[in-house]
Amino acid sequence: MSKQIAVRLSDELVEFVDELVESGTERSRAAVVSRALERERRRAIAARDAEILARTGSDPELRGLAEHAIGLSSDLA
Repeated sequence: MSKQIAVRLSDELVEFVDELVESGTERSRAAVVSRALERERRRAIAARDAEILARTGSDPELRGLAEHAIGLSSDLA
């Protein structure tokens, strides 16, 4: 399910969004905004998890997973 909302953006951001759509990088303005918000949501979750890890200390069972994740692409598209 999705919900339509109105968002006010600067002319500069709208121009950037439109360039992405016109170049074929993204299929629509909504796709650009959705992708950016999904990326921001993942960043916020990762920051929260890092804060928890900093408070509680390293988990030996997760060390291997963390080392694997370091080697993954940073483009969380």
